[in-house]
Amino acid sequence: MENQMQLMIVMISYLFLLILWGLYQGCKVKTDSDYVIAGRNLPGWAAALSERATGESSWALLGLPGFAYASGLTGIWTAVGCVVGIITAWIAIAWRLRAEAEKYQVTTFTDYIARKHGDLSTPIRVVGSFIMVFFFFFYVGAQFLGGGKTLYAMFHVDPQIGMLITAVIIVPYTVYGGFRSVVYTDVIQALIMITALVLGPVVGIFALARIPAAFASSIPQALSRAGVEYASLTGAATGFAAGVVIMGGFSWFFGYLGGQPQLSMRFMAIKNKRETDKARNIGIAWTVLAYIGALSLGWIGLALFGPGTLEDPELVMPKVLLAIFPPVIASILITGAIAAMISTADSLLILSSTELSENIIKPVLKSGRRNFDANLVCSRVVTALLAAIALLLASIFPSRLIHQIVGFVWAGIGGTFSIVILLTLFWKRYHGRAVLLTMIAGLLFTIIWMVTGMEERISARVMTFVVSGVVAVLATFIWKRGPGD
Repeated sequence: MENQMQLMIVMISYLFLLILWGLYQGCKVKTDSDYVIAGRNLPGWAAALSERATGESSWALLGLPGFAYASGLTGIWTAVGCVVGIITAWIAIAWRLRAEAEKYQVTTFTDYIARKHGDLSTPIRVVGSFIMVFFFFFYVGAQFLGGGKTLYAMFHVDPQIGMLITAVIIVPYTVYGGFRSVVYTDVIQALIMITALVLGPVVGIFALARIPAAFASSIPQALSRAGVEYASLTGAATGFAAGVVIMGGFSWFFGYLGGQPQLSMRFMAIKNKRETDKARNIGIAWTVLAYIGALSLGWIGLALFGPGTLEDPELVMPKVLLAIFPPVIASILITGAIAAMISTADSLLILSSTELSENIIKPVLKSGRRNFDANLVCSRVVTALLAAIALLLASIFPSRLIHQIVGFVWAGIGGTFSIVILLTLFWKRYHGRAVLLTMIAGLLFTIIWMVTGMEERISARVMTFVVSGVVAVLATFIWKRGPGD
């Protein structure tokens, strides 16, 4: 009870300060471009930390440690896929997207793709924005749902009330300050996340030898005692099954190649090439440290508690921290899990609202860029409405369906738009008609693949990327380029 009270005090204090910080950053919004893309004037350190906080969600603090605890060394392949994908994005894609955003003076993800592909810009904007907004409704809802579950697990708050509390935390500064507020609140959250992921494993490794009741006194001993499936890189699988395990983990790589709009927007918003280089170095260093730390926390949990003893493996991170740190310090670090969830929810919310308002609503209303006040009001109203709809969806639909759709998002949007961005950046022959067909084919294939159960055999994260790539290349050669492509 004492630990729970300390955790509650720390969390309430942190979240209150976070809201104030977000609102303060919102006061600096002076133009529509500030609200939508921070004026394309982000310093490298802010862009890098925001991109990493957004990219990891609660996955890095809850999901991956839980997976490492439950599966042992098999979790390495997921980490390798993510890390290689993130490093590739920062080295090969980030600076190019930043330069293209400046060249075409774009404000949204689909705005760039549309302007790059001539007279098909309107259908590309509409189709691309519709796809992202539809799926991100459920993605934002999943973050609200995760907030409700986390508050229930920690404080026994009713999940429905927990979802409402999560929305109340996120919505005010996101509606008020837009992309700028989201980025600078992400910075704080990224610092807390990396502190937990570095400090926790370092202290935990030394603490194992001093805890008599621990299952093992070291990580290698824990993996060995837990069984061959924990100590094997393939979960004791051999042959084709081993290949499926490896590819299933590594498949996360394909979604990072420019195809996650909430991450690519950070690249596009960086001030200049010099700041992009700084951002690259910070982003890569953060990623390597974070993934090593996340895996280590899971394995430390295995050493502390033994295999299969936790009812929910994804609670291994807070349980480890409470076991090795004094309650006050553990409370501060556990707040990182909430920080990770918030950093994804607000980013997805502002991305959805800007895609909808900039590419669909404002063109219909013929709201020109000259009328900043009207544009800003429109953007804020759309953001608030999307938050309300996402909260409603999370309340109505079963959690299983919402998380299934989140799986569609990573495969469908990540795999599909990665192909679109890669070919747009690196293949001059790729044209607007092929872009439209790639987007539609990728999303339809993902849904069919996952609904029919084929996801259990080969991950849609791989297959969507492959199928989208084939469709894109064939469409480029077969479908003639339009006069404005």
